[in-house]
Amino acid sequence: MTTPNRLPERYEGGSSANLADILERVLDKGVVIAGDIRINLLDIELLTIKLRLIVASVDKAKEMGIDWWETDPALSSNARRGELSEENDRLRRRIAELEQRPPDRPEPEGERHERHEP
Repeated sequence: MTTPNRLPERYEGGSSANLADILERVLDKGVVIAGDIRINLLDIELLTIKLRLIVASVDKAKEMGIDWWETDPALSSNARRGELSEENDRLRRRIAELEQRPPDRPEPEGERHERHEP
């Protein structure tokens, strides 16, 4: 026997908080969810996974000392600029070394530089 489709009844709790109020409070205060998963076989630990989830606003995260996204090149254009600047400096030094070496003198065995692929 099937029942007709009905919309769920609206929750009429004593609180007048709506989703925006709850979200504002969560982002303002922050929420931490932590858990561990362990897989053992005959009292031998095979795998441990530690889960940590923090939900907070950017400002709150910075207050807590969490700002890894600012230095991650995949997430921050400023971090990418820093990496590119370091690579450019390294390449300029290498070019200057090569330009100062006489053309008929081969590169010494101990000074061979590895090629850096992007």
